[in-house]
Amino acid sequence: MFKFQHLIKENMAELSKNITLEQGKTLVDAEGDVIRGLQIVEHACSVTSLQMGETMPSVSKDMDTYSIRVPLGVLCRDYSLLTFPAMIPLWMFPLANVTGNTYVLKPSERDPGA
Repeated sequence: MFKFQHLIKENMAELSKNITLEQGKTLVDAEGDVIRGLQIVEHACSVTSLQMGETMPSVSKDMDTYSIRVPLGVLCRDYSLLTFPAMIPLWMFPLANVTGNTYVLKPSERDPGA
């Protein structure tokens, strides 16, 4: 996920330019689209430590409780919208990936870059 984060930062100008050319967004809007998605990728880099579950020893006499977090499987199928071609997939993909789930992306056939 850190490599993915690095690639987005490294290619932010090119990604924004492509969104502008394909979607007709202003460059500022396209940059905002990529930046919002990058924020979720950065959060996803720290999510794995939050997935360890919880332990509550000695809840009652001779009783401990604990939770285990496990992958769900296919987390989301994303029919990507023309209005947010980078931000919406970047909201879903990184979190699905770091939690061990499958993410399916199907861009709209009307999307010029699909």
